[in-house]
Amino acid sequence: MRLKIAVLAGDGIGPEVTREATNILRAVAELGSHDFTFVEARIGGIAITETGSPLPTATLDVALDSDAVLLGAVGDNKFNSLTPDKRPEAGLLQLRQALGGYANLRPSVAYSALSSSSPLRPEVTKDVDILFVRELLGGLYFGAPRSWNKETNEAINTMRYTRDEVVRVARVAFELAAKRRKKVTSVDKANVLEVSQLWRATVTEVAKDYPEITLEHQLVDSMAMHIMNIPRNFDVVLTENLFGDILSDEAGVITGSLGMLPSATIGGQVNLYEPVHGSAPDIAGTGKANPLGAILTAAMVLRHSANLEQDARAVEQAVHTVLEAGYRTADIARGSDTQTISTHEMGKRVHQALTESIDRRQALHAV
Repeated sequence: MRLKIAVLAGDGIGPEVTREATNILRAVAELGSHDFTFVEARIGGIAITETGSPLPTATLDVALDSDAVLLGAVGDNKFNSLTPDKRPEAGLLQLRQALGGYANLRPSVAYSALSSSSPLRPEVTKDVDILFVRELLGGLYFGAPRSWNKETNEAINTMRYTRDEVVRVARVAFELAAKRRKKVTSVDKANVLEVSQLWRATVTEVAKDYPEITLEHQLVDSMAMHIMNIPRNFDVVLTENLFGDILSDEAGVITGSLGMLPSATIGGQVNLYEPVHGSAPDIAGTGKANPLGAILTAAMVLRHSANLEQDARAVEQAVHTVLEAGYRTADIARGSDTQTISTHEMGKRVHQALTESIDRRQALHAV
C-alpha cells in the first residue's frame, strides 16, 4: 500500500499530538511493509505569522496532491482581533471546502477504563459506540446570505440545503450502518424548520434503498437529552452541520474528554482527518496534551484512505490496551490506580502495544 499524507500540524498542541499520530502511522507502514510518505505544510495561526494567510496556496497545493490530509488543530487567541475571514479557523473552513469532503465521521466510544472520567454513570456509558455522520458543507455555516450590519444591529445567517446534498450524506450514513449494527438515527428540527422538513423527507426516501437498515427520526432537542440518558440506543447518527457540531461535541462527555475524539471528513477529492479537540494554546509545549484523539484519527486514515481495516483495529485496540493498563494524560487522570504520563510517553506506550499486537498477528499467520 502506497499513501501520500499531507501533515498540517497547525497551532497550539497540534504539533505535539500530530507527531504521535504520525509515529503510529510510520510504525504500521514499517511493520506491514507499506510505503507511507509524509509532507508537512503550514495552516492556521502559524501560517498567518509566516505568510499572512491562514491557508497559503502552497499548503493547499500539497493537500490536493496527497491521498490524505492529517490535521492537528488551528486557533490562537492572539489572532482574535483579526476579522473572521483572516483568523486561523478560516483556513480550516477554506481547506474543507477545497477538499470537498461533505461527510464528517465522528466516533464516540466509551472505554470501560475511562468510566470514572465521565460524569455519566458507568451503567449509562457501558458499551456505547456511536458514529456521528455530520453533513459538513451546507447549513448555517455556509448558507447565503450572511451578514452583520453593525449600523442597524442586525445579523443574518441562512440555513440552506438541497435535496442532493442530503441524499449524498444520507447514503454515507446508511452504507456505514450496514457494516455496523444496522441502525440510523436522523436528527432534525422538522417541527419548526422547513429545511429540516426537507431533510426528514429526503432521508426517509433514501432509506427505501436500504431495507435492512432501521431508520428512526429524532428532534435535535430531545436527541441532546437521549445521548446523555440512553446513548446505547444509537448506532449511526445522521445530522446536518450545526446539529452535528453540537451533538458530537456533547458526546465527548461519554468518553470523558474531547481529547479522545477522532474525526474523518470523506466524500471529496482528498479525505481530511483531524481530532475533534481544539488547539488548547494554554497547555501547548507542556507535555500535558492527550494524543489519543489524534492517534485514533490515524486509525481512521488507515480505515478510510488506506483500506487497512485490520491495522486500523489494531491501533484502536492498542489505545484500549494502554488505557486498561492504567496510563493517562492529565485530562483523563482519575483515581489512585492510574499513572499520569506525558503526551510523548502516551504515544510511546501505544506504539509499543501496537507493535506487540501486529507481531502476534503476523506470527499467527506464519504458523
